[in-house]
Amino acid sequence: MKLSTRGRYGLRLIVDLAIHAADAPVFLKDIAQRQDVSEKYLWNLINPLKTAGLVVSVRGPKGGYLLGKSVSEITIKDILAAVEDDLSLVDCVNHPETCSRAKTCIFREFWGEVASDFSRLLSSRPLEDLVRKQKQGDE
Repeated sequence: MKLSTRGRYGLRLIVDLAIHAADAPVFLKDIAQRQDVSEKYLWNLINPLKTAGLVVSVRGPKGGYLLGKSVSEITIKDILAAVEDDLSLVDCVNHPETCSRAKTCIFREFWGEVASDFSRLLSSRPLEDLVRKQKQGDE
């Protein structure tokens, strides 16, 4: 599986938010500057993250964005599922109708197992792990 830019930048956005929004809401433009990502691109990511309950917006002059849950409650899978269209490795695993060989293909079952293992791994890793590693790297 190749993670899209949406997934990679979504993770960077959330980690940045977790680190910098501890005391007060953070402006998207500040995250864009720190992450060297266009603010316009981050606008495309913030709405699905809000819809998933991972981010909340605060209105007003001291407004901005905060995490919607604690870093220990958010998993890497939560973030990727919010911003990626599909986390499956191959289309036929979740959409067998896309392949005429789906009913008899031995690889479909294998890719399904790989996808399940991958999903379990992403679900087992809290955002807290990435935040800790980022903070260690910044020291």
